Amino acid sequence: MAWGGAGGGFGGPSAVASSRAAGLPFAGVPAELADRVEAILETEPEHTKPHVPFTQVDEHEPPFTLRRFLATRKGAMTGAFALVLVETLTLQAGPLLTQRAIDKGILAGSIEVLVVTSIIYAVSVVISMIASGWRVAWTGRVGESLLYDLRVRVFAHLQRLSIDFFTAEKAGRVMTRMTSDIEALSQLFQDGIVNLAVQGLTMIIVTVILFLLNPALAAVTVLMVVPAMTIATIWYRNASDRGYTRVRERIAEVLADLQESLSGIRIISAHNRRRHNVQQHRNIVGEYQGANQYTARVGAVYGPLTDLIGACGQAVVLLVGGNMVLNGSLTIGELTAFVLYLAAFFAPIQQLVQLYTTYQSGQAAVDKLQELLATHPSVPERPDAVDLPPISGHVVLDHVSFGYAAAQEVLHDVTLDIAPGETFALVGATGAGKSTIAKLVTRFYDPTQGTVSIDGTDLRGVTLGSLRRQLGVVPQEAFLFAGSVRSNVTFARPDATDAEVAEACQAVGLDEVVDRLPQGLDTLVHERGATLSSGERQLLALTRAFLARPRVLVLDEATANLDLRSEAQVERGLDALLEGRTAILIAHRLATAMRADRIAVVDEGRIVELGSHAELVALGGQYAAMFDTWQRHMTGRNGDD
Repeated sequence: MAWGGAGGGFGGPSAVASSRAAGLPFAGVPAELADRVEAILETEPEHTKPHVPFTQVDEHEPPFTLRRFLATRKGAMTGAFALVLVETLTLQAGPLLTQRAIDKGILAGSIEVLVVTSIIYAVSVVISMIASGWRVAWTGRVGESLLYDLRVRVFAHLQRLSIDFFTAEKAGRVMTRMTSDIEALSQLFQDGIVNLAVQGLTMIIVTVILFLLNPALAAVTVLMVVPAMTIATIWYRNASDRGYTRVRERIAEVLADLQESLSGIRIISAHNRRRHNVQQHRNIVGEYQGANQYTARVGAVYGPLTDLIGACGQAVVLLVGGNMVLNGSLTIGELTAFVLYLAAFFAPIQQLVQLYTTYQSGQAAVDKLQELLATHPSVPERPDAVDLPPISGHVVLDHVSFGYAAAQEVLHDVTLDIAPGETFALVGATGAGKSTIAKLVTRFYDPTQGTVSIDGTDLRGVTLGSLRRQLGVVPQEAFLFAGSVRSNVTFARPDATDAEVAEACQAVGLDEVVDRLPQGLDTLVHERGATLSSGERQLLALTRAFLARPRVLVLDEATANLDLRSEAQVERGLDALLEGRTAILIAHRLATAMRADRIAVVDEGRIVELGSHAELVALGGQYAAMFDTWQRHMTGRNGDD
C-alpha cells in the first residue's frame, strides 16, 4: 500500500484519529447531515494521479519573459482580445449616437430619430456589458491556467537546482519567488494586461473618431496634449521602474527575515533575542515601507499632473470648438460628441496610471523569476547520460580535488578505493573535509579535478535518478515531513507494501516505537518530527533508508546527538542497515568508527592515514592520539558514573 492508512491519500489519520491527536472530542457526522454528506461524496469526481514530466534544465531554453509566458495560451489570449474589441467598440458608440440624437433628432424635431437612436444606444450598452462579463470570466480561467503552469514550473525548477544554490540563497527569498512574485503576476494578468488593452484600444478608437469628427480641432487638441503627456509618462516610467525594483527586493528581505526568525525561534528565545529581532525586523519592514512610499509619491505627482493636462485640453476644445460653432463650421452635436470623446480619451490615461503601477510590479516580479529560471544546476545531468545499472557498491575517488569556492580548495588530491560491501569510516577534525567526500559520492557536488566512480562508472555520465535510487543518505539530524509515520518511512519507496514496511520497522527496531504511538504508523509526526524524540526520529530515518534498499549508504554520524539509551537502539538499527551494503560513515565518535572495516583519517582536505582500527592504533599517528583521548574520556565518564 503506497500511502495507505485510515486517513486516505497521504497516510493521515481519519477524522476520529485527527481529533484524538489534537486532544479534541469527535462525535461523528450529525445524523441530520449524513444524507447531505453522502450526496456530496457521490458527486465528487475521481481524481487520477497527475502526470508531471520532470526533466533537467535545457540550457538552450530562451529566457522567461512576459511575452513568452502569455504566448503559451496564444489562442485563448486572441479570444480575450476579441472580446475586448467588441466591448470597446460598443462602449464608445455612445457619443456618436448622442451627436446624431442632437443634430438629427432634437434640433431637427424628429421623434423617430430620437427613439431609434435611444434603442441602438441601449442595445450597444447591453452588448458591451455582456462582452465585459464574458471577458472577465474568460481571462479569469486563462489567468489561473497560466499561473498554475508557472507555479509548477518554478517549483520543478527549484527541485532541479543543486544543493549549493540553497546553501547560498536564503529560504525566505526563495519563498518570495513562489509567493509574492507570482501573486504580482496574477494581479498583472487579472487586473493589468487585459485592462491595459481595453484602455489602450479606447484611446486609439477615440483618437480616430476625433479626427473623423473634426480634423482641425483634433489636431489642435493632440498637438497640445500628447507632447505634455508623453514627457510626463516617460518621467513616471523611469521613476516607477526604480521604485518597483526596490519594492520586490525589500519584500524578499522581509520574508527572508521572517522565515529565519520562525525557524530559529527556540534559539531566539533561549538567548533572549526577541526584542533585538523585533527591532531588526522593524528596520527591514521600514525599508520596505520606504520603497512603497517612494512609488506612492511618484504616482501622486503623475496623477494630478495628467488631470491638469486633461483639464487644459478640455478648456482649449471648448474655446476653439465653441468659436467654430458660432462660425457655423461645427454643429452643437459634433461639439458635444467631441467633448464627450475627449473625456473618454483622458479617462483611460488616468486608468493607465494605476495599470502601469500594476504592470511595473508585475514586470519586477518577471525579472526576479527570470533570474531564478535562468539559474542552472551546478551539478548538471548530461544530455547523453545513461542509467546506472544495478551496482555492487565499488566506490573509487581518483585524485579528487574540490572547493566550494573557486579560490579555496577543501579537498586536495584525495584517492580512495572502497570495496563492495565494505563499511568505511571517515574521521578527523571538524572542517577537515569528511562531509565533503560524502557529498561527492552522492553527487551533490562534482569534483573540480579527478573522478568519482561507482563500479567503474564516472558519476558525471549517469542520470541522477538512476544514481540516487541506489544511494541512501542518513544525515546527522533526521528530517521528517509533516504527515504520518508511514508516509515518512515510505518516502523513498511510496509503492512499498504493508508487509515490506513492517519488515523494515522490525529489522531496524522502529516497531517498538510504532507500538507506543496512539495510531501506530498512521500517527502524525508534524513538521520536522516535532512530536518524536531525537532517537525516534533517527530510527525512523534508518528505517526509511532500509526500506529504500540502497546499495551504497552514507551516514553522517547517525548517533552524534543521542543519549546512551537512544544510541544503543540506533546502533542496533545500524547493524541491520549496514549488512550487505557498502557504507561510508562520517564518524565524530570513535565508537562508530571502530565498527568500520577500514578507517581514513582526514586532515585539512587530505587522507593522512588509512587502515583498520587495529592498524591505525598500532601506527601511533593521529588516529592513535584520538583513540587515546577517547579512552581517557570514556574512563573518566565511567568513573563519574
